[in-house]
Amino acid sequence: MHRQRHWIGVMALFSFLTSSAISLPALGGDVLTEVLREKGVINKEDWIRIEADREKKTAAQSTKSKKGKDRPAIPIWTKKGFGFKTEDGNWATRLQWRSQLRFTTPERGDPDTSSDFTDKAEHTFELRRVRVKVGGHGFKPWVTYYMEMDWQGISNSGTAAGSLRVLDWRITLEKYKAFQVRLGQWKINYNRERVDSSGKQTMVERSISNSVFTIDRQMGILVMGRLFPGKAYDINYYAGVFNGSGRGEANDDDQMMYMARLQWNIFGRKLKWKQIDIKYHKKPAATLAIGGYTTVGKCTRWSSSGCGTLVQNSSLGNAFTSDSSATDGQFRVDGMMQEFALKYRGLNIQEEIHWKQIKDNGPTNVGQSKTNLMGGYAVISYFPHYLIPAIPKPLNIAYRYSMVDPNVFDGSDKLHEHTVGMNWLFAGHLNKITADITHMMLEQDAGSPLTEQRVRLQWDVSF
Repeated sequence: MHRQRHWIGVMALFSFLTSSAISLPALGGDVLTEVLREKGVINKEDWIRIEADREKKTAAQSTKSKKGKDRPAIPIWTKKGFGFKTEDGNWATRLQWRSQLRFTTPERGDPDTSSDFTDKAEHTFELRRVRVKVGGHGFKPWVTYYMEMDWQGISNSGTAAGSLRVLDWRITLEKYKAFQVRLGQWKINYNRERVDSSGKQTMVERSISNSVFTIDRQMGILVMGRLFPGKAYDINYYAGVFNGSGRGEANDDDQMMYMARLQWNIFGRKLKWKQIDIKYHKKPAATLAIGGYTTVGKCTRWSSSGCGTLVQNSSLGNAFTSDSSATDGQFRVDGMMQEFALKYRGLNIQEEIHWKQIKDNGPTNVGQSKTNLMGGYAVISYFPHYLIPAIPKPLNIAYRYSMVDPNVFDGSDKLHEHTVGMNWLFAGHLNKITADITHMMLEQDAGSPLTEQRVRLQWDVSF
């Protein structure tokens, strides 16, 4: 009778719980199991097991509900710096800083006028570049961003202290390899030498042709992509519209800069934008590219400082109207270039040929005077260790020739540069010492050419 009354009580309890407005979830699993244990329906061991299973399921449901909302950060480190990423992979950011400590004698800049060659010698230590880089992606792995700032120790003129500058700020939508979009400010993908990072060059600094022919950093939009990868007709294309006023400058008229580049990856293998064959390409990788641009504005040259003014005739030292004094839309500038690059078994070859025309529409040049400029460079570097194993593997040797003709219709104003250099790569481009010796020569209308020898030593390190 006692056992019968017990089961009647249990059945009455279950009937009440299932038929009333109080549901099992509302009552709570811990209350139910406690009642069942008190009535003797389950023993203590069963109760402990039920409670443990209930807590496990509760924790799993809590984790599931939070998934995609909470994004725990995971520390990461790559060659691009230290940073963090979320577990779902949709968010990541990296931080890296880089410095170039340089000694130069007798002159830190590239001489391009006769007075530059006769100036007194200057032995200079400098922090050529001190930069902080921040990059990563957000929302999706294919929405990438990059920002770079420079605390340059000495101004480009060498006459004053440097200042903080925002060099790059760009966002790239790169979901598809065949079609990508980039917006912001950055070194425009026009010629390889300029796009190659200053920390990934063969010599201490870029060639003398760079400052004359590069379009440098601009603000605008670019579409780009790679078509037919791995095929014999593997190509990369770039096309963009920009202000044409240089870094950090708004447009000064209703004209824009238009740029295009077409690149053939000859062996179906794309070359990254950096010099020296550090990775030792067992198979040859080479590119052949052509590009062009056109713009109207106050600038006759561009650099990391922004809009600038070119020397019109190096032998005489004459210059175009400065960008600060030029009228809106005074200069029409058109440029074209051809480029080749190859990496194979420790060998790196790279060359560019540039043409540039400047049409001056200023009030003092009613006849629309034109100046045609030509120039370029060729550089070769090699790891001699692969030829003579006794030579230390980190040693890289190089030679570069560069030429600038500031006016093709004046036959005696060409500037020539011959540079011999060596690199000791402790950790690739991330930590290296570079030394080079340069012979500069300026042709003159009358008399012997002016010459100068320059020695530079630089430690480039990134963390």
